Amino acid sequence: MTDTPAPKPKSRLARAWDSDFAWNFRHSPVAVVSFVVTAILLLSALFAPLLATMNPFDPANLNLLNGFVAPNTPSEFTGETFLMGTDDQGRDVYSTILYGMRISLFVGFAAVALGLFIGVSLGLISGYFGGWTDTIIMRIADVQLTFPSILVAMLIFGVAKGFTPVEYRDQLAIWVLILSIGLSDWVQFARVVRGATMVEKNKEYVQAARLIGRKSFPIMIRHILPNVLSPVLVIATISLALAIIAEATLSYLGVGAPPTQPSLGTLIRIGQGFLFSGEWWILFFPSVTLLTLALAVNLLGDWLRDALNPKLR
Repeated sequence: MTDTPAPKPKSRLARAWDSDFAWNFRHSPVAVVSFVVTAILLLSALFAPLLATMNPFDPANLNLLNGFVAPNTPSEFTGETFLMGTDDQGRDVYSTILYGMRISLFVGFAAVALGLFIGVSLGLISGYFGGWTDTIIMRIADVQLTFPSILVAMLIFGVAKGFTPVEYRDQLAIWVLILSIGLSDWVQFARVVRGATMVEKNKEYVQAARLIGRKSFPIMIRHILPNVLSPVLVIATISLALAIIAEATLSYLGVGAPPTQPSLGTLIRIGQGFLFSGEWWILFFPSVTLLTLALAVNLLGDWLRDALNPKLR
C-alpha cells in the first residue's frame, strides 16, 4: 500500500486570500466599491503627468483664449474641446483636478503620518509609565480636545507661517499645512494607544520581558506596540479622510495651499467665485472629486474598523 503524498502547502498569498479578513472584504460590496474608487483616485493622482492633457500650473501651457470653455464644448477661438471645461485662465479643469488631488493626498498622508507618530509615541509613554507623565500628556490632550481641530490647525498654521521668512512662505506653505494638520490630529491616536498600552503592560509576556532584564523602551517598541496597532490603523484610515477635508477647508479659507500649488480646496475656492456668473463647472467637478475621495476613504475606514473588531466576528 503506497502512502498518499502530503498535500502541497499553500503559498502565503493563498493563505491570505483564504483568511477571514479577505473573505469579509470580498463579501462586502461597500468595502469593494470604496476600495476600487480610492485606488482609482490614488492612481490618477500618482500618474497625473501621464493622464493629464496639460500641466495646468505651467504658465507656458496657458492660453487665455480658452478661458471659460464649457465642458465638452469647442472653444470659439481655438476649436479645442475640454472634457470638464476650462477656468478663467484657460486651464483644463480635468488636469487641474488631477494635479490638485496630488497636493491634497500628499498633505493628507503626510499629516496623518505626523499625527500618528506623535500620538503613538506619546500614548505609549503615557500608558506605560503612568504617574505625572500620564497626567501631563493627557491634560494637554484634554485641553486640545476642547477646541475644534480646524481652529487648532488654523492657529498652528498662522503661528508657523509667522516664523517663516516672507520669501520662503510659498515654498514652505505645504509643509506648514502638514505640520498644522498633524499637530491638531495626534490626540485621538494618543488616547487609543494609551488605553491599549495600560491593558497590555500588565500581561504575562510584558512581565516576562521585565524579568529577563529588558529595558522599558525596547519593551514598548518590540512587545507592546505590535499589539496596539490594529485600532491605530483603523483610526489612521478614517483620519486620512478628515485630513483631506481639513486641508480643503484651510485652502478654501485662503490659509492653505498657495495659488502656485493649488489643491482641491484651492480649486473649489477659485470656482466659487464664478458660480453665480454661469461657469458652474469650475466649482462642480473639484467639489465632486473631493466628496468622492473623502467618502470612499471614510467608508473604507468604517469597514476596516468593523472587520478588525473582535466583538463583531
